[in-house]
Amino acid sequence: MIKSFIRKSLLSPLYTFLKDSRAVGIVLIVCTLLSMILANSGMQQAYIGFWNDLFDPSSGHHYQYRALSLPNSYLLWINDGMMVLFFFLVGMEIKRELTIGELSSVRQAILPVLAAIGGMVVPALIFTIFNKGTAYSHGWGIPMATDIAFSLGILSLLGKRVPVSLKIFLMALAIIDDLGAILTIAIFYTPHLELKFLLIGAGVLAIPVLLNFLKVERLILYFIPGIVLWYCIFNSGIHATIAGVLLAFCIPQSKIEDLVHGLHDPVNFLIMPLFALANTAIALPGNILESLHHDISYGILTGLVLGKPLGIFLLSFFAVKMKLAVLPENSNWKQLWGIGMIAGIGFTMSIFISSLAYEERDLQIIAIISVIAASLIAGLAGFIYFRLLKNA
Repeated sequence: MIKSFIRKSLLSPLYTFLKDSRAVGIVLIVCTLLSMILANSGMQQAYIGFWNDLFDPSSGHHYQYRALSLPNSYLLWINDGMMVLFFFLVGMEIKRELTIGELSSVRQAILPVLAAIGGMVVPALIFTIFNKGTAYSHGWGIPMATDIAFSLGILSLLGKRVPVSLKIFLMALAIIDDLGAILTIAIFYTPHLELKFLLIGAGVLAIPVLLNFLKVERLILYFIPGIVLWYCIFNSGIHATIAGVLLAFCIPQSKIEDLVHGLHDPVNFLIMPLFALANTAIALPGNILESLHHDISYGILTGLVLGKPLGIFLLSFFAVKMKLAVLPENSNWKQLWGIGMIAGIGFTMSIFISSLAYEERDLQIIAIISVIAASLIAGLAGFIYFRLLKNA
């Protein structure tokens, strides 16, 4: 009787919420607001210190814990450790789309690929225009990203106003966008390289590559070298999350569906909320508007809010007019512009790149505040745009 009551009254609504496509976005918004409230309350010092204080202060190094050279704070364990699973999930989704999904043929892939390129290049150029010749120019990668969870969450709120074909288009675009962000991190946000660990990592990576070639399906044989690969890449100077993507591309296609399904809830409802809590634990300056009155803020806000829809629209228009591709089924140019607006929700990956682009915490805070503001503006503007758009 009691079990039945708990299942019907408590667990069923929870399960329903978790399966709702809006749930991930809602949870991340709540975690972000909660974190920023705690970080600017009477608990500020204890809360921010919890995430950032070093386990072993005597090491004097954020990336050296004892003799093993491991992350030295909860923030770093989340960003360099737990987020590997997020990138592992993204990597498998990219592989699935490239092999059997929306990106599996040139005809299917050309429009979202070109749109994604436009949506990355134009925001990066806009950021560079605002910051060229300054000490902040290294942050050009911040406004390139599109947050899959948030953007699809906004689309789900719009229901039938957005054709299913456009939702698939945005998902494909965001997946390519993530791949672009991953490559950007690996190539441009790697400050130094330790050749020894890089070579060992390459040797370790050969094991899952060979296993995949031999069609071995026992996953534990992939995960063990995967952990060693993470350690090697973490100590090589390349951001450790790249290990998740590399391993994902080695996983047998027959196992990807089950793994994606199994990791969806832990990644989206545990790792992502922890990421939001830890990375938005920032003490806001006395006047937030002053933080937004900065070259970094101008570049991020303009890049995400204006650059994203402009880049996506222009390259999509070029592809269609040159007969390289066609618009998604039952859609029009006005709707495509709206999709570009919603793609300006950067959040997760943009915040992640903010922490890599700048070493100074003050600059990271300016960038993170700007990303949150830009994502909020882009999401609300896109939602209102579709609500007002006739015949959408």
